[in-house]
Amino acid sequence: MLLKTSGQRWVGLVISMVAMIFLACASIVYGYTETSWKMAYQAFTDFNGTNEHIIIESVRLPRALIAATVGASLAMAGVLMQTLTKNPLASPGIFGVNAGAGFAVVVAVSLFSVGSLQAYTWIAFLGAAVAAISVYVIGSTGREGLTPMKLTLAGAAIAAMFSSFTQGLLVLNEAALEQVLFWLAGSVQGRKLENLASVFPYLLAGWVAAMILSPKMNVLSMGEDVAKGLGLNTGLVKLGAGIIVIFLSGGAVAIAGPIGFIGIVVPHVARAVVGIDHRWVIPYAGLLGGMLLLVADIAARYIIMPQEIPVGVMTALIGTPFFIYIARKGFNGR
Repeated sequence: MLLKTSGQRWVGLVISMVAMIFLACASIVYGYTETSWKMAYQAFTDFNGTNEHIIIESVRLPRALIAATVGASLAMAGVLMQTLTKNPLASPGIFGVNAGAGFAVVVAVSLFSVGSLQAYTWIAFLGAAVAAISVYVIGSTGREGLTPMKLTLAGAAIAAMFSSFTQGLLVLNEAALEQVLFWLAGSVQGRKLENLASVFPYLLAGWVAAMILSPKMNVLSMGEDVAKGLGLNTGLVKLGAGIIVIFLSGGAVAIAGPIGFIGIVVPHVARAVVGIDHRWVIPYAGLLGGMLLLVADIAARYIIMPQEIPVGVMTALIGTPFFIYIARKGFNGR
């Protein structure tokens, strides 16, 4: 744990906020079309209708805001998932959220010829929510109720089922494959502020609710028996955390597609910085997640310029070494 006192953590939080704002500004400035910091400033203070100003306002600004928002949401969802499942590798993928969202979009494209990115957003959100609710219901059945092992197994089963259905539909419909392949790889390219605005209220509600629930997550992380002994209604807390996960991960996947590794890696980095207190881990994870996705998105523009790779591929390249380290080290899921 790097930051041990509340004062240090507050300072670190402010520095992280400044760093994320700087990275968001860098995302607006750098890309295939050459622009400068001065040009970006003028685009918002003295817009003149040039191609560069249009790109800055209508393409890069939404992209930067969406990357920061999605990264923060996935990281915070990852914190809650790892605490709920006691699984250090838990993520939206293990809850079946990514697979459910992807399947819903592929069904819409294959069977109903949906081609609007705005429609993708709501369809993906619905699919993600259905998948997460299914996992929760299946994981809650039986005498013992909801347990970390049952939740993890239910998530793996739902993810495998939806992934199989998705692959089957794409094999049968090559046109659908071409249409949704970039979205399925995870990307913030081409998204508009309207896409973010449509789900931002849900993401904001998830952020606020996660912070409100953070003290109870501290108690829950001590173990089921200890939490009950301290008077915590563990079933209600788990239900609340599950709903927050649906809002955060479902909304993030709906906007940007299934972006991996953010929800796995960032919570561990946040714990290494501030310890296991969820009152600090959750906001730090949000900021670090936003920063990581912004860095990945900027890097994705330059790897094979003038082409771009999906940011989901970039996060996989960045996150895989950390994933292997976490798996080998065997961090606990608190």
